[in-house]
Amino acid sequence: MGFYLRKSISVGPLRFNLSKSGIGVSAGVKGLRFGVGPRGNYVHMGRGGLYYRATIPSSSAPSEQRRQPAQRLDPQIPPGTRAPLEEIESADVAQIVDSSSRELLNELNQKQKTTRLWPIVAVASMAVLIVGLSSGWPNWLLVLLFLVAIAGTYVAHGRDALAKTVVLFYDFDPEMENAYGQLHSCAGRLADCAAAWHIEAEGKVHDRKYHAGASNLVSRKQTFVRRAEPPYVKTNIETIAIGVGRQTLHFFPDRVLIYDQNGVGAVGYQELRVNVGTRRFIESDPVPRDAKVVDRTWKYVNKSGGPDRRFKDNKELPICLYEEISLSSQTGLNEVLQISQCGGGESFAAAIALLGQKIPQEGNGAIPAG
Repeated sequence: MGFYLRKSISVGPLRFNLSKSGIGVSAGVKGLRFGVGPRGNYVHMGRGGLYYRATIPSSSAPSEQRRQPAQRLDPQIPPGTRAPLEEIESADVAQIVDSSSRELLNELNQKQKTTRLWPIVAVASMAVLIVGLSSGWPNWLLVLLFLVAIAGTYVAHGRDALAKTVVLFYDFDPEMENAYGQLHSCAGRLADCAAAWHIEAEGKVHDRKYHAGASNLVSRKQTFVRRAEPPYVKTNIETIAIGVGRQTLHFFPDRVLIYDQNGVGAVGYQELRVNVGTRRFIESDPVPRDAKVVDRTWKYVNKSGGPDRRFKDNKELPICLYEEISLSSQTGLNEVLQISQCGGGESFAAAIALLGQKIPQEGNGAIPAG
């Protein structure tokens, strides 16, 4: 999962271009463009400094290893045999703010709340055309109104793109480029695993015979690790996205942006804690192709660990060894991922730690331009 570094990006009718002198912006059509520069948001990555120029208008982590295996929640099993599941989730994004990201987050959240005009223009234009058709207006007037409606909707769409988008340009020195490239490579290893899950909740087991001998139950959902463009941001690099329930983490070179329906939060790599461990997991779903089966158990077990003969549908279940990656911060980030293949989490954590070392500490970075 290598990443690219583009020299230009388009936002609506504008094109932003990165050069040695800074950021230039131009507008027009193919063969005819007008431009000025340097403008735009600009980030220089390296030990020497981290700069952000805003010129576009306007809880605790789980233990690394458990002796007893965990099991997925089965709603058919009597509830008295287990404790209520406790949710594992992050705080609201409004609380997950590192000091170096405050200005950027203010701009992102402000633009995210901006109302889109093009649907309003399109609906209003359609209403006028319907009134004209029902009232018998001349055909030439209807055609003219139709063309005006198309032009108005196009202009409104371009305005929306500019009003709701933050432009971020990244320019790396070789050392920083190598560090971010390592993060992409390690994330690619996680993405290549046959399965990845987000752990939503966890609870203790009171009666293990109903839960295949497991000591814990978890509620989990399949998730993704992939390259994806974050909402309301245009940038000249590819970012890594990881789904964590209602939120999505986007890994930028200088920070992690956290998106949900309420807004955007951020965690710097110096504040991001990554814990990696393995867990024996009793698998009731089909075993992923790259998972390691380390033992077997029964859906209903007796005290000796054998099958409980009182249950007719007592099938044998595999115990897999999965890797778990917990992501947390003092500002409220608290998420746990489960990966079908072990080994990739340690390198992913090491790549994040390396980025934290390369990025300047607060006071030398995040300098807004005037």
